Amino acid sequence: MLASTVMILFVVLLLLSVPIGAALGIISVAPSLIDPSFDISVEFIIRSMFGGIDSFPLLAIPMFVLSGVIMARGGVSKRLFDVFSYFLASRTAGIPCAVVVTCLFYGAISGSAPATVAAVGSMSMPVMLKLGYDKKFSTALIAVAGGLGVIIPPSIPFILFGMATGASVSDLFLAGIFPGILIAALLMGYSWYYCKKHGEDKERIQEEVNSLRSKGFFSILKEGFWALMTPVIILGCIYTGVASPTEAAVISVFYALLISLFIYRTIKIKDLKAILIESLKTFTPILFILASAVAFSRILTLLQVPQMAGSLITENFTSAFAVLVLINVLLLIVGMVMDTSPAILILAPILTPIMSSFGMDPIQFGVIMVVNLAIGFVTPPIGVNLFIASRLTEVPVFTIAKKAFPQIILLLIALILICAFPQISLTLI
Repeated sequence: MLASTVMILFVVLLLLSVPIGAALGIISVAPSLIDPSFDISVEFIIRSMFGGIDSFPLLAIPMFVLSGVIMARGGVSKRLFDVFSYFLASRTAGIPCAVVVTCLFYGAISGSAPATVAAVGSMSMPVMLKLGYDKKFSTALIAVAGGLGVIIPPSIPFILFGMATGASVSDLFLAGIFPGILIAALLMGYSWYYCKKHGEDKERIQEEVNSLRSKGFFSILKEGFWALMTPVIILGCIYTGVASPTEAAVISVFYALLISLFIYRTIKIKDLKAILIESLKTFTPILFILASAVAFSRILTLLQVPQMAGSLITENFTSAFAVLVLINVLLLIVGMVMDTSPAILILAPILTPIMSSFGMDPIQFGVIMVVNLAIGFVTPPIGVNLFIASRLTEVPVFTIAKKAFPQIILLLIALILICAFPQISLTLI
C-alpha cells in the first residue's frame, strides 16, 4: 500500500511540473512522513545521495560533457561535415546523408543527443537551407539524427545504465555500435527517398561541391583528420585496454583542448572560462538528478518495489514476447515525459532483473532501453531534441514532430529488429 501511494504521489508531482530532481527528493522522504513505521532518517537519504555520486565511472559524464563543449566551440562538427560532404554531396540526398553521418561521428565524441543536435544543427542547418532543402525536413532530420548521440559509443546513458545495474560499460559501448549504424542507415535511406520524391536543387548543390573540391582532397582531409581521429582515440583507448571509459573521457578532454587550441586554433586560452561555465551549467542539473535518483532507488528497494514489479509481471505474463512488448511500450511512454538520466536510474534496476529472468542478456536490454529513450528525444511533450532544433530554426515543436513522424517509424523498426535479433547488439562482445 505504501509503495503504491509513493508511486502515485510521484506521478502527481510530475503532472504538476515539479522539476524531476525536486520530485525525486520529495518522494525519497515521503514514505517516512506517510508511515511513521517506515523509519528512514533524512541523514540516510543524504548519505545515499552523496554515496551515489561518489562513483569513479560517474566521473566520465562531466568529462565527456566538457570534451563535447570544447569541440563544439572548436568547430569540430564543421570539419567532420566538410569531409563527409566532399564524398557524398554529389549523390542523391548527399547533403542530408552527410548530416546523418556527421551526427553519427559527433555522437562518438559528445555522448549526448542534445549536444549533437546543437553542434551539428547550428553548423549544417544554414548550409541545407542555402542549398534549397525544405526547412521543416532539415530541422526534423537533425532532431532525429541527433539521437544517435546516445546510442553510438561513448554514450552517457550507457554509463548510467552500467552504474545502475552493474553491467560492463565497455560492453555496452561495443553493443551500441551496430544499432547506431543501423539507425543511421535507415535515416539515410529515408533521406534518399525524400529527395527522390521531392527533388533537389542540383545547381546549388553542384556549386557547393565545386567549392569544396576546389580546396582539394588532401586539404579537406587535413582539416578533418584530427576530428575524425577523435572517436578512434577515445574508443581505441578503451578497447585496447589502455584506459577505462572514465580515463578515456579525461583523455578526450585533453585531446579536445590540444586540437582546438594548437592545431585548429579555433579557441583561445581566454575562452576556457566560458567553456568551463557552460559545462558546469550543463552537468550540475544532471548531477542533482543523479543524486536524487540514487536516494529514490534506495527507497524503492526498501519498499521492495522491484520485487513487487517483477512478481506482478511474471504472475500475469508467462511469455517473454509479451513481457518485452509491455516493457517497450512502458519505456516509450516514459521517454515521452521523462529525461533519459532519471528514467534509466529509476527503471533500469527494476526492469533489468525481470528481463534477465526471461533469458535476455542485460547488455542487450541496456541497448533496447537506451534506443527506446532515444525515441523519446523526438516525441512530444518533452522531446528535448525537438526543442533544441526548434530554437535553431524557429520551426514550432509540433511541426517538427509531425515532419519527423516517418523517421520515428524507422526508429521503431530499428527497435523491433534490435529486440528480435540479439546479434545486432551482441556480435562485438
